[in-house]
Amino acid sequence: MATVRLTVVDRDGTVSFLGPGHAIKMLTAACSRNPRTVKELLEYAAPYDTDFVASVRAGLAVFDEHNTPENTAAFQTVARTVEPERLPPFRVLDELTRTLSLQPVGVGLVLYNLEARRIVQLVNRYGELLRQDRGRIRRGGEPTRILYSYRLPDEWRILP
Repeated sequence: MATVRLTVVDRDGTVSFLGPGHAIKMLTAACSRNPRTVKELLEYAAPYDTDFVASVRAGLAVFDEHNTPENTAAFQTVARTVEPERLPPFRVLDELTRTLSLQPVGVGLVLYNLEARRIVQLVNRYGELLRQDRGRIRRGGEPTRILYSYRLPDEWRILP
């Protein structure tokens, strides 16, 4: 499976997580509904790959249970013992998490800035990201025959 780092910025902060390559298009499709928060982005993306979105939500819940903005010692321990391409979802709370959130993994790194309505492909070796496209809905991690389509509103920008 082609893995990519996906980092999402909203008005409350930044989260970062790993996903399969198809998640690049899936999150872009979710952006077509103008989410304002990470929670909304994941809600809009859930119909495209329920299992993936559930794993991101669960990972963020675990992170929140063991870390605070003042104390990220639990995550720092994980970051020292786990390879970057295996890190669980996390919130950007300090310099280490900021650095990791901007580190490409596998096929790349894509940043979704919900406030600025920008999708920045810092590194994307998975495939061309289009303003209007379609993708396959996944069930149990497997592609189905069902397609979804999206069109980004004009105010959204996709950068290299």
